[in-house]
Amino acid sequence: MIAVLGECVADAFADRRPGELTELALRVLPGGGPANTAVALARLGTPTRFLGRLSGDVFGDLFRDHLAASGVDLSASVRAAEPSTLAVAALDGQGQAAYSFHAEGTADWQWSPDELTGLGGASCLHTGSLALVREPGRDVVESFAAAAAGQATVSIDPNVRPSLAAREAYQVTRWCGIADILKLSEDDLAFLLPGEPVERACDAWHAAGARLIVVTRGASGALVSLEGARATVGAPRVRVVDTVGAGDAFTAGLLHHLSARGLLGGRLDGLDLDTATEAAAFAAQVAAMTCAVAGANPPWAHQLTDLNADHLADGA
Repeated sequence: MIAVLGECVADAFADRRPGELTELALRVLPGGGPANTAVALARLGTPTRFLGRLSGDVFGDLFRDHLAASGVDLSASVRAAEPSTLAVAALDGQGQAAYSFHAEGTADWQWSPDELTGLGGASCLHTGSLALVREPGRDVVESFAAAAAGQATVSIDPNVRPSLAAREAYQVTRWCGIADILKLSEDDLAFLLPGEPVERACDAWHAAGARLIVVTRGASGALVSLEGARATVGAPRVRVVDTVGAGDAFTAGLLHHLSARGLLGGRLDGLDLDTATEAAAFAAQVAAMTCAVAGANPPWAHQLTDLNADHLADGA
């Protein structure tokens, strides 16, 4: 089982009809990086437990229904009195989303130590995103991840949000002392270390403790770095509807593949570069399928099976 710790966010997509001057409609979908990752993992067939603070408001009900319908275990989630976090998304011509957040005093960041009591036998903990940088709960989340490192593989995705946290809040080098896996995007890297070559950044983070680092590059695929040995994978070509949740789906695909190979639960001692590259290639396929539909709606395992069967038939 994989445990995912972090936020749920109500992603609101604006729809303003041509000529409409006084009304703006919002279509709200369940989102939030860690919640997206949990959903994608469960849909791929990996037993997944979500550790989140879910509000009792209408958005919190939406999150619960969405997570449960995807097969995510919510037994360790907290029912919170605070409101849900809201993000209003605007899409550009390439389907990239820019967000404005309504996140002050919301449920996701109010963790207390007594609300995070254990992994419950999970072989891996995945966390990151805003839960690791937003006060007052960020220290509780980091301490929990540090304790988990003694018994499980730890995966971290910074998933930076410059509008909500300053560069200094993303203590990636320190987190690498906890994390076995660091996944981030090239946009994250450009924000965290402006002008730094990706290879140099990877080497520094390996030296700090992270064994496997994967840097996603959108349509250009991803760079895989395992203790300094590197490889690249391409991205499948799809008609992009939007890129919402693609990075989270990639993380899920990566962890699912490593879990299926029996490599989670320790310090990735049995992992070699070829296997890490295979995992990243699978992750890229999961991310591509997420880009082909609206919102953070990752594929189910049977959809990947059907797609691969179609490709084999075409090849024949």
